[in-house]
Amino acid sequence: MKKTWLKRAGYGLLALIALSATAIAVLVAYGHLKASRKLEIRLEAVAARSDAAAVERGGYLFRSRGCTDCHGNDGAGRTFVDDGRGLRLHAPNITPARSSATADYRMEDWDRSIRHGVAPGGRPLMIMPSEDYNRLTNDDFAALVAYLRQMPAAEGDLAQISLPLPVRALYGAGFIQDAAQTIDHTLAPAAPVPEAVSATHGAYVANACIGCHGPGLAGGRIPGAPPDWPAAANLTPGDGSALARYADAKAFVAMMRSGQRPDGSTVSTVMPFGSLKAMSDVDLEALFLHLRSLAPRAAGSR
Repeated sequence: MKKTWLKRAGYGLLALIALSATAIAVLVAYGHLKASRKLEIRLEAVAARSDAAAVERGGYLFRSRGCTDCHGNDGAGRTFVDDGRGLRLHAPNITPARSSATADYRMEDWDRSIRHGVAPGGRPLMIMPSEDYNRLTNDDFAALVAYLRQMPAAEGDLAQISLPLPVRALYGAGFIQDAAQTIDHTLAPAAPVPEAVSATHGAYVANACIGCHGPGLAGGRIPGAPPDWPAAANLTPGDGSALARYADAKAFVAMMRSGQRPDGSTVSTVMPFGSLKAMSDVDLEALFLHLRSLAPRAAGSR
């Protein structure tokens, strides 16, 4: 009787393993189809610029909005995630080099990639924080492209994305989204607002934070992030808010420049301080005003 029970349990376990393997295979296959889909994005034509003012503004955006964290200071691309267990992400070369991923990009190609997370051929980009850039004004978008186009050509690779089997299955199941899934592609580009220490300008700057902290800036687990990354902090004035640590804009700016809280503790290095410290005082003080003006939200509700 005992042997019969053990045999049945063994068959049941084998059946469960086979079922699980089949489910994973189906999800991985579906993920492959999803990654190969073609998206039609309606774009507003934006004129290219190459004037000195545009290049200067574009250089500031490139340094302060997270571009260097993935593509490097020279735009040649770099490995920004490698957990040693199969998850490896290497951003492509986006300089004017003939071998770069963007060598033949037109303005509409830059727009699809930067503001919509879609490659020129229409497929979604897997790893691109376009939700942070989707609300760039046309002027800022054109300025960023102006800067990228005048960068010195550099040697670098195309994008290299290695995802472990569980990650590919989670993508197929919809628990992990590609860059194009995080955006409302029907929204018109943001209207320009005066660059000033104001909550209105701060709301524009805060668009660069939503990829990690969520559309409501209330933080929580970062979708698709490596499992050892901590949850993003709540930036609203609600319960568990990180803002409670900063009595004024001066303290907030100091943290964004140094990566240290007023009590001397270190903020998670997941925060892109290499870029954040390049933000101007106007942008950071305006961001603080905007965060203070938000309606409180529960921590983790994104």
